[in-house]
Amino acid sequence: MRGLRSTIALAVVLGGLAAYIYFVTWKRPATDESAKEKVFASIQADTISEVHVTSGSGETTTLQKTDAGWQITSPTAARADDAEVSGITANLASLEIERVIDDNPSDLKDFGLDQPLVEIGFKVTDSPDDRLLLIGGKSPTGNGLFAKRDTDKRVFLIRASLESTFNRSSFDLRNKTLLAFDREKVDRIDLIADGKTIQISKDGGEWKIARPLQVRADFGAVEGVLGRLQTAQMKSIVTADASPADLKKYGLDTPNITATLSLGSARATLLLGGKAEDTTVYARDASRPVVMTVEGILADDLKKDLDTYRRKDVFEFRAYNATHVEITRDGQTAVFDKVKGAGEKGADTWRRVSPDSGDVPRETMDTLLGELSNLRIESFVDSTVNTGLNQPVATVVVKFDDGKKEERATFGRVAKDVFVARSSEPGAGRISETSFTDAMKALDGVLK
Repeated sequence: MRGLRSTIALAVVLGGLAAYIYFVTWKRPATDESAKEKVFASIQADTISEVHVTSGSGETTTLQKTDAGWQITSPTAARADDAEVSGITANLASLEIERVIDDNPSDLKDFGLDQPLVEIGFKVTDSPDDRLLLIGGKSPTGNGLFAKRDTDKRVFLIRASLESTFNRSSFDLRNKTLLAFDREKVDRIDLIADGKTIQISKDGGEWKIARPLQVRADFGAVEGVLGRLQTAQMKSIVTADASPADLKKYGLDTPNITATLSLGSARATLLLGGKAEDTTVYARDASRPVVMTVEGILADDLKKDLDTYRRKDVFEFRAYNATHVEITRDGQTAVFDKVKGAGEKGADTWRRVSPDSGDVPRETMDTLLGELSNLRIESFVDSTVNTGLNQPVATVVVKFDDGKKEERATFGRVAKDVFVARSSEPGAGRISETSFTDAMKALDGVLK
């Protein structure tokens, strides 16, 4: 019974204290928006040269601005996330007092400022003075945070939404780029996964697969994997200085996946090892001793097979740049040439050279060219055996880009399966029977 009375008495006292803070202190008139005072007057974000952040966990991170951007100097040396740090400096420069709560508080404990949740210290260029912002608990309504400057007795409110901006750990402030490289300079990609190697090289402005086959590459697929590598972010740091035993423990002594990017004579290599306890895998930039984790979906992306990177378009030409077409079907060859229009404004036309010479309506020829250029390979086969290509049902030769380029494709049929082989590539590809039939119907249209 006595314990119950003590509990009730304590609740009454606490309730009274809360009521005092709310009704006496908190109920002061709100500050006029136009008359709000800046916490740090005359400070510009770009003049802040050093920042010290003590987060809610008690960890202190020191950051310094350099010509190369923001750098973490403590508790470990690392590149900082410039966007994260800029968020802090920009808000320090623009920070406003929402409301003054107490001009001369008798006890900072009432506001959680005896042991602040967050401390932000910083220096500005050409000034010997250090600035310090202390952030305590939330206001009764939850809309503000109690705060004060170290040189000012006043307790005031700042926006509660700023807690996530200022309460940042060293990892939060660190640059989390998994593999740093200049994407525009990459001229070769080597992917090794499950004991298989795929090598993709840039030839001029085009990507081509060099190993295990020398075939065309799909530009979007190659650029897509580069984008994944460029934007991949570490999820955590497992160890900052991995020993050989650590590498073996995390499956990085013999990685499951190795992705090497060549940039002229430079190299950037990412190693992916075993699975971590969550959905991540262990990872390491070969140039650094740090072991990190990264989302496992990156490993899935890098393990895709060769066909993912092969170009699926049967032809590279398009209707607008084709200049000469030869189609052989049923022992008969049809030949078409584009004729340039007379004068600057003259429209180009198409003419049938054989089997019977004559003009071809532009829209009819465009239909044929469109059907051919839209043919897509649905799957690849390593050999031309059992593809009908030994007795072709059609052969198409197209010249384009003012006759500078030429490509040849041969089509075979086995029952309802239609296969295509390009003269410059091994094996064959399976295409849609419907699409092939539509292309042959379009050929009938220009032969009328």
